[in-house]
Amino acid sequence: MTQEQTQSEQSKELTPEEHAQAQQQSAIWQRECFQSAQKHLAEKGILPKTLIEKESRFIAPLCALWKFKAQTGKNYWVITGRLPTDHAQDTAAENPRDALRYFSLQWQLKADQIMQSGNLDKTQVDFANLLVNRAHGLYEMYERDHLWVNEAS
Repeated sequence: MTQEQTQSEQSKELTPEEHAQAQQQSAIWQRECFQSAQKHLAEKGILPKTLIEKESRFIAPLCALWKFKAQTGKNYWVITGRLPTDHAQDTAAENPRDALRYFSLQWQLKADQIMQSGNLDKTQVDFANLLVNRAHGLYEMYERDHLWVNEAS
């Protein structure tokens, strides 16, 4: 297959069936990420009360960023997807874009702490490398203005 044929195949319109299947897969992915976010908060002793949908964002299939109001009244950002699930109080970031940057910087710091701790085993090194890799990916998404065109400045 030539490069032109490959590009043509990649840019073709989806059939209604393919479109429906893609929407269904996206809904399943979103539900799984939502459940993961709720589980993560519960494991940290934070009981979610409501989801703040207008501030939640999805960059499928890479990451989902959720904003929850806890039963304590505090709000939390939770990030899930093809990366470590993590959370932070909403005071760490004013908006979803800044929340991505916050998690990126925090993960780089966590990776540095792991690597500086000494006596590392392979699992710790692998986790530190994963954090750095995902932190760079988050920061790249943060920097891509086209992902945030509908965000208020």
